Amino acid sequence: MSQVRAIVFDTFGTVVDWRGSLIADFTQWAQAKNISGDWTALVDGWRAAYRPSMDAVRKNPARGFLILDELQRQSIEPLTASLGIKGLDAKDFDYLTYAWRRLDPWPDCVPGLTRLKTKFIIGPLSNGNVGLLVDLAKYGGLPWDVILSAELFGHYKPDGEVYRGAAKLLSLAPEQMMLVAAHNYDLAAAQNEGLKTCFVPRVTEYGPHQNSDFKAEGKWDYVVKDLVDLADQLGC
Repeated sequence: MSQVRAIVFDTFGTVVDWRGSLIADFTQWAQAKNISGDWTALVDGWRAAYRPSMDAVRKNPARGFLILDELQRQSIEPLTASLGIKGLDAKDFDYLTYAWRRLDPWPDCVPGLTRLKTKFIIGPLSNGNVGLLVDLAKYGGLPWDVILSAELFGHYKPDGEVYRGAAKLLSLAPEQMMLVAAHNYDLAAAQNEGLKTCFVPRVTEYGPHQNSDFKAEGKWDYVVKDLVDLADQLGC
């Protein structure tokens, strides 16, 4: 690992618990506003629309790159309608969309990142847009050195431009950067572009709907139980 200078992290699911955070947030918010709805179904359905919405950006380059905030907002309104959640206005949809900036880190993340930061440049490499990732870091106390967002490259992961672009922005060769992720497809794409790789399992990310990524499925450089374990293995 002596050649690695930067460690970058997938964010949604790897660093933050999007599902648990959103369900808790929406349940409390809805109770205060006396709005009824199946908030667990909403969160799961919203996440299910995540990758298809990015695929639509790839298939329609003429309409330009849309940041994740815009894609999430486009997805949420028809989803609430399909679930029979009524009485929401524009401010309510803004609240729901911006909840992706209020996600709690997994318990090991801040301690592990703080230690890793002592030896490496650290930052997210995420499909979240820059503003979202900055707010998320402030909310969760994530000690990033840099924010690396798909927005900067006009592509979403797992497009190769994201991984190559991240290394280039830091004036690094791809092999001087390592991606940490809980998703094997993300690591495979990063490895294909020359990055080092580390798998960390988040087996409760999707709750009872989790059907993949229970274990490492590739020849990754590291497989760890959490980010504190990674810091231990790297001598931080």
